Amino acid sequence: MTTRAGFAAIIGAPNAGKSTLTNRLVGAKVSIVTQKVQTTRFPVRGVAMAGETQIILVDTPGIFAPRRRLDRAMVRSAWGGAEEADTIVHLVDSVAELASAEPGAKSADKRSAIDVASIVEGLQRSGKKAILALNKIDGMRRDTLLALAQRLFETGVYSEVFMISAADGQGVDDLKARLAQLMPESPWLYPEEQTADLPVRLLAAEITREKLFLRVHEELPYAAAVETTAFEERKDGSVRIEQSIYVERESQRPIILGKNGQTLKWIGQKSREELTELLERPVHLFLHVKVDERWADKREFYGDVGLDFDV
Repeated sequence: MTTRAGFAAIIGAPNAGKSTLTNRLVGAKVSIVTQKVQTTRFPVRGVAMAGETQIILVDTPGIFAPRRRLDRAMVRSAWGGAEEADTIVHLVDSVAELASAEPGAKSADKRSAIDVASIVEGLQRSGKKAILALNKIDGMRRDTLLALAQRLFETGVYSEVFMISAADGQGVDDLKARLAQLMPESPWLYPEEQTADLPVRLLAAEITREKLFLRVHEELPYAAAVETTAFEERKDGSVRIEQSIYVERESQRPIILGKNGQTLKWIGQKSREELTELLERPVHLFLHVKVDERWADKREFYGDVGLDFDV
């Protein structure tokens, strides 16, 4: 029987729903999802199976106007993932895109529309065609969605359009079937049961970062990183993990610690519970909060996960 395998890059503005879509297509959690924009800082390859076809999903960082060194590396990584893929899916937050044209539109919606326009321009320069996936269609009028699809399709950078809800699964199976058709004939690139190629130390750090932002997303700006500093498999079958949470200012440390250390305790407990389930063994997790105002500019935080800082 003929097998297929290839890469599908999911690009889009920050918070368009790329990680949610990746998780939905794979059927397992391979990329963290929080209320914060710019949660994904490097490509996470999720492995989705569709019959005899293996779709390697490259969940890229959001494409936006970069300011810091880390920002530039993230945007470069996103476009790199698209250029190397067999097919590209441009995921658009249809709610934000439509709201951006309304009088008194929120600044976040305007930024999203600017990011979408930037991606369209990038696709035009590259000469590559992408699949347009309008996300967050729940409860939206069909004629409104069709008008939006027509406007974007007329830019000439899309080969076809899908209307989906990554959150509840509407239209996702159709998109997955189409991606499977576009994959080249090839032996599978990963074992059938594998859902991602993220190193376990890095995955552990990502899970803790997710819990961090879930708990303090309103108080903590986009200025934190989590690094797994020790990962020890013990003789009793358990795992001892040490992690450092980095913030940029001393004033941010109390936010993560919380009163009497309760916030950090909650983050550690939730992360430990998920890691225990994921690793199928007891996990002993130790978290430390450190201040480093230049963590976002340091190569060692991201140099080993595919981000190019020479930009």
